[in-house]
Amino acid sequence: MKERLFTPGPVEIPERVRRVLGDQIIHHRTEEFRRSFLEVRELFKRLVEDLSENFVFFASSGTGAMEASILNFFEEGDKVIVVNGGKFGERWLNLAKHWGLNPVEYKVEWGKSADPDKVKELLDKNPDCKGVLLQISETSTGAYHPTKEIGYICRERDVLLVADAITALGVYKIVPSEWGIDVLVGGSQKGLLLPPGLSVLWFSQRAERSLKERAFYFSIKKELKKQLEGQTAWTPAISLILAMKESLSMLLEEGMEKVEKRHRALSRATLSAIKVLGLKQFAQNPSISVSAIASEQAENIRRELLKYGIRTAGGQDELKGKIFRISHMGVDPKDGLMLIGMLEVVLKKLGICQRLGEGVKAYSEVFIESGLW
Repeated sequence: MKERLFTPGPVEIPERVRRVLGDQIIHHRTEEFRRSFLEVRELFKRLVEDLSENFVFFASSGTGAMEASILNFFEEGDKVIVVNGGKFGERWLNLAKHWGLNPVEYKVEWGKSADPDKVKELLDKNPDCKGVLLQISETSTGAYHPTKEIGYICRERDVLLVADAITALGVYKIVPSEWGIDVLVGGSQKGLLLPPGLSVLWFSQRAERSLKERAFYFSIKKELKKQLEGQTAWTPAISLILAMKESLSMLLEEGMEKVEKRHRALSRATLSAIKVLGLKQFAQNPSISVSAIASEQAENIRRELLKYGIRTAGGQDELKGKIFRISHMGVDPKDGLMLIGMLEVVLKKLGICQRLGEGVKAYSEVFIESGLW
């Protein structure tokens, strides 16, 4: 039985992208690769609606680009505020500590979103703060942090806002210059619709003034110099870069306003369905990338869905066994409807809910009302 992925990375890869990934690999020190790589760079500029060349791709997971953010824009002893509201907020905290920064932790209850007023208060108490580190979409809890509002506060105080957009890029219409983002981090296996192994780091002109020479492999200065020529400082993720030309083209053909609208409908429809089925959303202010659903039988539900070839994600750390997560990235709305139908079957088998058809009805109504069906 072929598994269908409803996990927040890796996600299902579109057929157009799979065809490129299936081609014979080419050598990266060739004119063919150089032209393709420069095309990818032009497409990425269109994605973030910024003509600046201030971005690099790394052959790494998103965590590599997170580490590059620490190494290239901060020095040992620099004070930063870390919004820690989940597994990946903790990752910012661990990276900051590992590289000798002085992090001020803003602990956010898992499932809750950061309060911009609290960020403002922390910045007022720490006027020597150099940056704020957060997730746009906290993948582990399904929560969204109000990045635009926090970006405005950071810009007022000339503090760098470093945003992990690993499960937000390719989902939300993110224009960093409008959001007040100074460093934007993305990963390939989420909304960018690729396998893992490629990350991207975009940075503002304001952040450019803070560039350091601390990194070797993750040196932005080394990489940018080569990438402007259509090459990379080190061996690139060749197949992923070639496939990104296709995935970015797909996103831009649909248009990021429509991409975001589709994800909003998927999120709203899924949460509407689980509510009528007697389950609860976990995140107070949900991300549209992934829905976290609270249930004491979360692992039983996941196990039963897997019998039908449907793979969802479980909770991490303190949420293990307490939630399961359904990704909306790489998901066709019709497949989302199928998932809700099978979820109804599983809930009936487990004796959790007997209301067959009500979840499907609630899900469908959202899409009909949104005009997408």
